[in-house]
This record gives sequence, C-alpha cells and structure tokens, in this order.
Amino acid sequence: MALKGLDIFKLSPKTNCKECGCPTCMAFCMKVAQGAVPIEKCPHMSADALALLSDQTAPPMKTVELGNYKLGGETVMFRHEKTFVSHTLYGVFTCDGLDAAENEKRIADMQKVDYDRIGEHMTVETLYVNHSDKKSADDYLALVEKAKASGRVLILSVKDPAIAEKAVAAAAPCAFVLNGATKENFEEMNRIATAANAPLGVFGENLDDLYDLVTKLEGLGNKNLILNVSCDSIKNAFADAVKIRRAALKNNDRPFGYPTIVNLHKIARDDKHMQAALASLFTARYGSIVIFDEMDYAKALPLYGLRQNLFTDPQKPMKVEPGIYPLNGAGPDDICAVTVDFALTYFVVSGEIERSGVPCNLIISDAGGYSVLTAWAAGKFSASSIAKTLEELGVNEKIRNRTLLLPGKVAVLKGEVEAKLPDWKIEIAPREAVQLVKYLKDR
Repeated sequence: MALKGLDIFKLSPKTNCKECGCPTCMAFCMKVAQGAVPIEKCPHMSADALALLSDQTAPPMKTVELGNYKLGGETVMFRHEKTFVSHTLYGVFTCDGLDAAENEKRIADMQKVDYDRIGEHMTVETLYVNHSDKKSADDYLALVEKAKASGRVLILSVKDPAIAEKAVAAAAPCAFVLNGATKENFEEMNRIATAANAPLGVFGENLDDLYDLVTKLEGLGNKNLILNVSCDSIKNAFADAVKIRRAALKNNDRPFGYPTIVNLHKIARDDKHMQAALASLFTARYGSIVIFDEMDYAKALPLYGLRQNLFTDPQKPMKVEPGIYPLNGAGPDDICAVTVDFALTYFVVSGEIERSGVPCNLIISDAGGYSVLTAWAAGKFSASSIAKTLEELGVNEKIRNRTLLLPGKVAVLKGEVEAKLPDWKIEIAPREAVQLVKYLKDR
C-alpha cells in the first residue's frame, strides 16, 4: 500500500519544521508522500523513524548504476505522463560456444556504430558475454579478455559460481553485470557480486520464481539487481516486461522495482529483421538492456533515433547545437542558409539540401528549440538574432561568400536582415523544404 502523508505525520514530531514552517509538519509530510522531497530532509525525524520510512518513501523503481550509465529510476508507465528517465542500453551477444572468428566479427561490427545525433554520442553500450555449459572456464575467460578490450560495459552471463568468480576478476576494472543468479546458486552469486560492488542479474523460471528470488536477495541486503525477462517466446517476454514495470509503478510492488534485460538472441535467434522490430518494441516497453545477435550501422540508425525521441523530455523540444554545418562539401566560397535549432527543422532542411547535391553552409541559430514560425512569433528568430548568430559563429571570417538564404516563411524579415547585414545579399528560399532541391539546382 502506498504511504500517505497522514502515516508519516504519525511518526513525525509536532515541532516547527525548517522545510515548510508548518507547526505540525503536515505540509512537509504531504510533500514526502508525493515524492516531492526525500524524508531525510526533515531535521526533526528520529533515526528510528527514518529507518522505518526511508524504504517506503523511496521511488518505486530503483536506479542502478552501470559504469557511466544509469538504469531504472522510472516513475511513469508512459512517456506522455511525465518523461522517461534512463534510456535503454543496447548490447551484442557473444558466447564461448561460438567460433572465435564470429565473436571477433560481432565485436568489430559493433564498434562501427559510433556517431553523434543532436548532441548525443551513440554507440553500442554493452557486450553480453555468455558461458556455454559445454565449454571450459579457460575458454570463457579468454572471451572475457577479448570483450574487455572493447571498452564496453560487460554482462557476464555465467551461472557457475567458481567460473563467475574468475570472470569477475578478469573483467576488472571494467564496469560489468554479473548475470547468473538462480534459485540454486543465488547465495554464492550474491556474495561474488556484492564483493565486486556489481549489479547482479537474476533469472527465474517464471514471474513467481523471479519474485521469490528477488525477495531472498533483498533479505540478504542486496538491492543492486537487474531482472531477466522470460526468453522462451516473444509473447512471454513482452508480458513479463510489462507486468514487471506495472507491478513496480502501479502496485508499488518493490521486488519488481528493478531494471530488466531482454535477450533477443534467445527470443529470435539469427533473425535480424525480427530482432530489429523487437528492439523497437522493447525500447518502448520496457527493456532496460536489449541484447542483439549483432549490430550494424544500418540497423542502429533508426533504432537510436527512436530511442532518442522516447527518452527526451516531451516538455522540452529537441535542439541541435548552433553552428555552421557545411553540407555537400561546402567551403568558404559557397552560399549560406540560415534556419532555427529545432531538431526536426534541421533534419528536414539539411536532408533536402543534401539531396540537391549543391554545396551550402547551413547556419543554425539559437531559437530556443522552436520551429521557424513559432520562433519568429516569439521574437527568438529575428534580424537581430540572425546577425548575432553570424557574429558569434565568426561567419564573416570563415565564409567569403556573402549570399544568405532566408527561410521563405519569414520573408517579412528580408528588409530588416539587409539593414543588419549590409554586406550580405539576402535571398528568400522556398516556403517548404521539399522545394529546396529545385531551387538550389536552378540558382
């Protein structure tokens, strides 16, 4: 049952609260119950009361740190309710049961996925290192060493505690998940993961078994856990992912308040098209880490774009950095075009310019992430802001050509821009980006 403000009030003192100034602390208690402030903020709460209430007032889904990344910490089921917090991480499956050449190829292809989009550096963040029961400890440790050289976060999937202990030592100092706790070995695996201060991946035959095992691990003091969803079918994997998230956020069922791993290698082995479709599904609902057989640049591009859209605050527009973007090999002697920093505008305009094949220096002005007309109406895209952008970016020093294309939807600014930039020839581009191709080729 969710903790209510009145429940906290029964355990809190009736002195003047420094946080809210309320003589009864009622306002502060209600803020704690709503998750607006942590219970530790109360200067009058006794140590016993803090210990009793800290777990009950904690967020329903824990945040698990994994190297430079964070998993979990979600507070809503759907992005439009508020926002998603920790974006899904992607990984590639390797196994000591595969040919060494195949493992090396997967690691090499994975490292080619490396590009920047709207201020985010996009790579394959994790490497799943699986131990086959048919292989020896030496085979597995050799694969761990190869995986370690990739510089990615490792997911050490091994269920033999003796081999797991050696693998943990071999993986250090890389960040890793020890992914192998079951009802048969959880005590030993918990000891190894706790000693290494690493998240422990938990397997259950079904959701009931998974719940019981997490409860036992929490009883041992370990709350640094990641849950493996069912991998016997697509239907069960999706059902598990949704049920786990719903139980944590809607029912406040804390044993399910942890991030999840979805292993597409087991669900859709060797079917790259199905894996691409399922990756989209589990990025939205609700895989914290999604594992592929392999990852290539073509598969990654649309998937990372989807992830970036989903895990961006819907209340904050996506923006690109102001700057000079030379397209089609543009240089100092080629024309310039100016537009706003709204990400959608940038991609549409830059795409059409690239399609034209005409060299053009695209200048992005800081407009608060608004579209052209909205920014103009709000006073964020004006003759003054355009002139200021050119000055701050040093366009006059970097570009010799003095022709500037102005978006057609703000043709009304032409005279003001000419007054601000007397040395420039101002031209009005078409109103729609799709018309840029013909316009640029004709001119």
